[in-house]
Amino acid sequence: MQILLLRHGKAEDFSEKGDSWRALEEKGYAQAKKAAHILKSADFLPDLVLCSPVLRAKQTAFSFTEEAQISEPILQDWLACGMNPQQALSELSAFSEYERVLICGHEPDFSSLIELCLGSSIDSIEIRKGSLTCIELHPPSPRATLRFLIPDQLAKHFP
Repeated sequence: MQILLLRHGKAEDFSEKGDSWRALEEKGYAQAKKAAHILKSADFLPDLVLCSPVLRAKQTAFSFTEEAQISEPILQDWLACGMNPQQALSELSAFSEYERVLICGHEPDFSSLIELCLGSSIDSIEIRKGSLTCIELHPPSPRATLRFLIPDQLAKHFP
């Protein structure tokens, strides 16, 4: 199973309603659309998109699926800020019939998941806003292979 991790795009720094209500900025929408364009151009679109219920992640995921012209994302509470990597692996096992699943969420949650799956015991990975990462795994096993990581700064160089 291939897991694509799309960190939410650039969001506003503050919302009077609280952190969960911070909305995407224009750059964040552009990052989501660029991620969709990259994967669509490479014929590497996900079979399913799951996303955090937090506003900025939902906006990223919906923008991604609209641009990619695929089914809307499915909200998953376990992808909210503070996601537990072990729980994520357990939850992902429910979707093992899909070859490729994209999850849209947050940092440092994605870094923690990748570090667990790659066997890293130090804070050695940082997933920037709008970045795409692909790992191949067989949940609930935490063993994975890193297939690629495309930071937002490099995405602008893709057609």
